[in-house]
Amino acid sequence: MSTLVGVGAAYRRLAEHSGRRRPPVRAVDRAIPLVVEAVRAEADEVVSLRLTSDRPLPSWRPGAHVDLVLPSGLVRQYSLCGDPADLSHYRVAVRRIGAASGEVHALAPGTKVAVKGPRNAFPFVAADSYWFVAGGIGITPILPMVHAAAARGVEWRLVYTGRTRASMPFLEELSRLPEDRVWVRPDTEYGVPASGAELLEGVPDGASVYCCGPVPMITGVRVDLELTAARAVYFERFSTPPIVGGEPYRVVLRRSGRTLDVPADRSTLDVVREVLPDVAFSCRQGFCGTCAVTTPDGGSVRICVDRGPAVLDL
Repeated sequence: MSTLVGVGAAYRRLAEHSGRRRPPVRAVDRAIPLVVEAVRAEADEVVSLRLTSDRPLPSWRPGAHVDLVLPSGLVRQYSLCGDPADLSHYRVAVRRIGAASGEVHALAPGTKVAVKGPRNAFPFVAADSYWFVAGGIGITPILPMVHAAAARGVEWRLVYTGRTRASMPFLEELSRLPEDRVWVRPDTEYGVPASGAELLEGVPDGASVYCCGPVPMITGVRVDLELTAARAVYFERFSTPPIVGGEPYRVVLRRSGRTLDVPADRSTLDVVREVLPDVAFSCRQGFCGTCAVTTPDGGSVRICVDRGPAVLDL
């Protein structure tokens, strides 16, 4: 053994003086180049993109999303809302709410983009019956689940709500499903937004509830689920949780040399975007993590939800 140790030490000394060094590790670019084949208006302020490649795309399951890398370099996460069996293209739908979504709406057929993924943080689990609840653009991850449940022949229902019919994407596609299984409920036709109990009315015992949309809708469904005999609720929210009992604090933006005061009822993200409108975020599209910002000590802060004084590399 001592002989082996000596040989190893001699080899290390020889390597140190030979001038040879290990080559630098190259970052692996996992982005998939795609082309915008079509842009289609799906509702007021909502468009869908058909993204194609010259080769089959990676497989995905209902609930999955991709990171869309735009020509400007901005990256946002969007749910895949097409057919998982058709890997000739991906489909995403985007509501116009900020700089990145505005860039998406301005894309023309033939534009080159890229995606990373797919990844799934909202998995569709096998069950005997499903109750789907979607609010507005929250239909995007739910839509492939509905089609999958219909294809399996299991029991399912969809409750789809929104401000107005004109604001609710994919109504035409949903109209081809059995009418008795889809309830479209615009607020303007009922006077008020639906309560959780209303959205869950008639849910079968033991059903798996899948819910995606605004925070108030999801909160209502989660609270009123206790009044039912449903088995479980799975949800994906399209905005940050409300701030309760907050305190004011101050953040320093190191690179831009700004100091910002954050009120008790607002997030760091809201205040930072007033001075840096292009800062990345995706919590209003259903995903959390894009807005993570590094700190000088090597840490990370999610400026949509992490509250408190900080120095940020912005």
